[in-house]
Amino acid sequence: MQRIQVGEATVTLVPDGTFRLDGGAMFGIVPRTVWEQRCPPDALHRIQMAFNAMLVEMGDLKILIDPGLGPRHDARFDERFAVAQPPTVLDGLRDAGVAPEQVDFVIDTHLHWDHAGANTRLDGETVVPAFPRARYVVQRRQWEDATHPHERNRASYRADDFLPVEAAGQLMRVEGDVELAPGVWVHEVGGHAAGMQLVRVESAGQTFLHLADLVPTRHHVDYPWIMGYDLYPVETLAQKKRWLPRAAEGGWTVGLVHDPQTPFGRLALRDGGGWQVTPRGE
Repeated sequence: MQRIQVGEATVTLVPDGTFRLDGGAMFGIVPRTVWEQRCPPDALHRIQMAFNAMLVEMGDLKILIDPGLGPRHDARFDERFAVAQPPTVLDGLRDAGVAPEQVDFVIDTHLHWDHAGANTRLDGETVVPAFPRARYVVQRRQWEDATHPHERNRASYRADDFLPVEAAGQLMRVEGDVELAPGVWVHEVGGHAAGMQLVRVESAGQTFLHLADLVPTRHHVDYPWIMGYDLYPVETLAQKKRWLPRAAEGGWTVGLVHDPQTPFGRLALRDGGGWQVTPRGE
């Protein structure tokens, strides 16, 4: 189990398995001859990805960030995306000694199926929140995007991942930069999806920044390495220029939601220019 200390806060990797997505889509305008040197694809041109849910514990407070895909998918879906589970987020929480009923907040950086699918579970024939006490934190702009999809983003959202949360009275819509608890902030950045948010945790002079799909893997730290999936790529670029230098200068630990090898790291300048991620272990 990968776990890091950030001041008096503990951040634990809670894996929900792995999957694969098309490499060209993941790297946008970057030529294949360049990106495949860093991230070799399979025979179907897909690259390896992870569902890296992360548990933040500060005293008695327990916060789950981007719980992952969850269990509600079929064999056709699994084949298309090469989904491999277990482990699941519930397995990981159990290994960390945390029951679903103990989670206080679920922060959805956005509501795409690969981030928010594990928000809910099946109870018989009914889809219900998987974390019955938690408040699920979503930016208002992202909620509107997810509940009013269009042709360009419809495939990214599954209503059963989030509407049962609203029906259960557990949805917490926020706007912009909000401090949810002492030292725990969400920041709206957009870019990949309308209203996507980052999560920042500050404790005892140290900082953890969950980068969501602003920087989904360590390969995306360079400014032009922006996913073709991003609906607002110029906004992504602007937010990378805002947050990455700040994280590097502050020596912050960053969380990478889809990197199968480096979920936690620190930013440093690469020889010849650009950023690189130095892995951080326990």
